[in-house]
Amino acid sequence: MNSAANPVVHRLSLTQLSETELHERLAAIAAAADSLPASEGPIGPLVDIDDAHGQDAALMGIVTSIRLHVKGPLGNYAFSYNVGADARIEGDVGNGVGEGLRGGSVRVRGNAGLGFGVAMRSGTLAVYGTAGDRVAAAMVGGEVFARGSVGADVGVGARGGMIVIGGDAGPRLGEPQGGLIIFIRGKVQSLAEGMSESPLRKRDELRLGLLLINASIRGDAKDFRRIVPESVLEMERTRKRGEVDPNWR
Repeated sequence: MNSAANPVVHRLSLTQLSETELHERLAAIAAAADSLPASEGPIGPLVDIDDAHGQDAALMGIVTSIRLHVKGPLGNYAFSYNVGADARIEGDVGNGVGEGLRGGSVRVRGNAGLGFGVAMRSGTLAVYGTAGDRVAAAMVGGEVFARGSVGADVGVGARGGMIVIGGDAGPRLGEPQGGLIIFIRGKVQSLAEGMSESPLRKRDELRLGLLLINASIRGDAKDFRRIVPESVLEMERTRKRGEVDPNWR
């Protein structure tokens, strides 16, 4: 019997399997794990992905709830449009990684190119190095973390979601026409028009602290500032406070 402490690790190759074959094998592994008692596999099957050497469009469109461990690098659009996979990659990735993500998580222990998390709808993306321009552009929901610095136009066109930046940000940070929230620890070259910087509120500290733990990113939430649309700050200033809605919130 396999225990959660000693799970079976499956191995698949990016060079020996076609995209269709890879998806079929992942689905079969997940289905076999689903048939086991919960005590034997409560956190899902683990698959090591071998032979990664910068391929584009790798591991896209995975709808299977499965854990993936990749020793990179990978190229452009890796993990895009995934739904349930929990992916870890050791190495750099190219442009458009995590585009259209609809669930699950992707954690990159390296650097990412342009458009990290573009148009994502749900889930968690984290890069433990730096990321290029237009991180989370056109984002609808979900969470994007960058432990290092990011480029220009981060969050442009976004309508919702959250971005956490541990380093610095380039010009035109944010998007005033939606509900995007940004937390940043480093310097900002410039904010997008209609965006404003403010200290964290108490509930922001609590929420951000939990998110940092979830993304396995070290840091104190108090070191971050909040970047939000000016309209949001104005609404907060004019909102009536009372017993039902105390001012510390």
